[in-house]
Amino acid sequence: MTYRHAVEPRDHQDLASGSVLHSAPGFPAFPVRLASEIFQRALALRGGDEPAALWDPCCGSGYLLTVTALLHRSRIASVLATDLDPEAVALAGRNLALLSRAGLNARAADLRERAGRFGKPAYTKAAQAAGRLADALQAAGGDLPHAARQADVFDPAQLRQAVAGRIPDIAITDVPYGEQAHWHGPSAAEGVTGMVEAVTAVLPQGGVLAVTVRGRKVVVDGDRRPDASFKIGTRAVALFRIPA
Repeated sequence: MTYRHAVEPRDHQDLASGSVLHSAPGFPAFPVRLASEIFQRALALRGGDEPAALWDPCCGSGYLLTVTALLHRSRIASVLATDLDPEAVALAGRNLALLSRAGLNARAADLRERAGRFGKPAYTKAAQAAGRLADALQAAGGDLPHAARQADVFDPAQLRQAVAGRIPDIAITDVPYGEQAHWHGPSAAEGVTGMVEAVTAVLPQGGVLAVTVRGRKVVVDGDRRPDASFKIGTRAVALFRIPA
């Protein structure tokens, strides 16, 4: 399958994990061009022209959310990250803070200080990248409302509480479980099927959930079937639209 939306290869070096965006061991990044493609396909499946309220219910570091929001600021109204792991929520909060000029300016200042302290040109280049991202964010609409909250992705009640006041209409999540991360919580054995059931129970009518995994396809047991699916490289993606 080829790209339908992110058809023009772009230089995404400013969005590299561990440069401006924060990273940590055990929290994998995500291909930036594929993130853009998934969001645009989800937006097309949702329909309408209104900006999306975007949510990642298994956010990890928040990298997928943050790069998507920086790339598509004009088409996004708010961003929400949730995860059961408090360490993940804290790291995601640091990355989502980069969805504001103040956050990017603070990150640039920190990187410049590191460049002076350690004498590494890479920090200077990263500080310059933070400045470019700040300019691009401002040009596309400015600061983006965001939040990072703790919630069990298998528990609809916790998810509803987490999204209260910020009801999402597009959820995008990457589940590289069994590689660098694993399901946690009392319902962990439910896997992808349980996650899909819980998240789709929270999304509104017309909302879209996009799930990506490594492998040939996203396997979901039971009656629910994706409305669309595709595979690019090593990742398979399934999109579920909540019926009206």
